[in-house]
Amino acid sequence: MIIKLERIEVQSRRDLEMIDITSEVDRVVTASGVRDGVVMAMTTHTSSGLLVTEGVECLERDVLAHLERLAPKDPPPGEYSYWHNRYLDYDGRLGFNAGDHLKSILGGTQCFFPIENGRTMRGGRQRVYFVEYDGPLARTVAIQVLGEGA
Repeated sequence: MIIKLERIEVQSRRDLEMIDITSEVDRVVTASGVRDGVVMAMTTHTSSGLLVTEGVECLERDVLAHLERLAPKDPPPGEYSYWHNRYLDYDGRLGFNAGDHLKSILGGTQCFFPIENGRTMRGGRQRVYFVEYDGPLARTVAIQVLGEGA
């Protein structure tokens, strides 16, 4: 059994952004030497995510716009405001990004795919996206491959 873990750095350029990391996932699979198994990817941050969807720019905009409507950075005051957006007395920091954490929860933080004959098995239009909700920042994605070699 082969088990390989690689961390990649993803640098976002905007506050909200989808970055296609499909080629990086495929590169890690190829380099692992696994012929049949599984590849898993996860973000190590609580205000970012991983999504699998069709790789077209108009859909990227739709995804980000919809998540912003569901969990806005600046919600209306009143019962829909965020308890997290305040001074956090337990660690002395200022919480200001509750909407970004909620987007991460809604979109998810990991994905996995089977590996067959040394290749990541995806649908014809599926792409793997790192999604930044609280950028721009340098982020880490862990990609782990498990399986049998040739």
